Amino acid sequence: MKKILFLACMLGFGLVGFSQKYAIIDTRYILDRMPDYKEAQKQLDDIAAGWQKDIDTRQAELDKMYKDYEAEQVMLTEELRKKREDQLFNKEKDLRDLQRKRFGFEGDLFKKRQELIKPIQDKVYNAVQKMAVTRGYDFVLDKSEGITIIFADPKLDKSEDVLKDLGVR
Repeated sequence: MKKILFLACMLGFGLVGFSQKYAIIDTRYILDRMPDYKEAQKQLDDIAAGWQKDIDTRQAELDKMYKDYEAEQVMLTEELRKKREDQLFNKEKDLRDLQRKRFGFEGDLFKKRQELIKPIQDKVYNAVQKMAVTRGYDFVLDKSEGITIIFADPKLDKSEDVLKDLGVR
């Protein structure tokens, strides 16, 4: 609904006489048809699958340790019970830390994605910017994940005027 309203407003402004030219692209469509992107995505998927397999193996080991502990718990002395609980706790903590390191916010997967995918996205952005300047588009909107402006003619940016009106320098 927001997309339709936004596009209607953009069209309305265009018809009222602002005479701004705009284009709509679908970056998901573009990226999905780029061999470089497909290869980078495959590499990323393979790396993530390997990391996930390692984590799954460690989780299985931890689950076995928990089962063994539960089965032996009644026969263990208080000291041995405490030692085993500490081992379980440390192994579980290590596993969670590894998951966070690999798949967490700004983890290894994020960094690898930046390394492999970002240059391809930058290539697309540069091509869009070149097309916009060459063909005289004031705005280029991306419809792939909601409406996003990926290029706007800098002369249309009125941020400095707003700051001036607010008395901010």
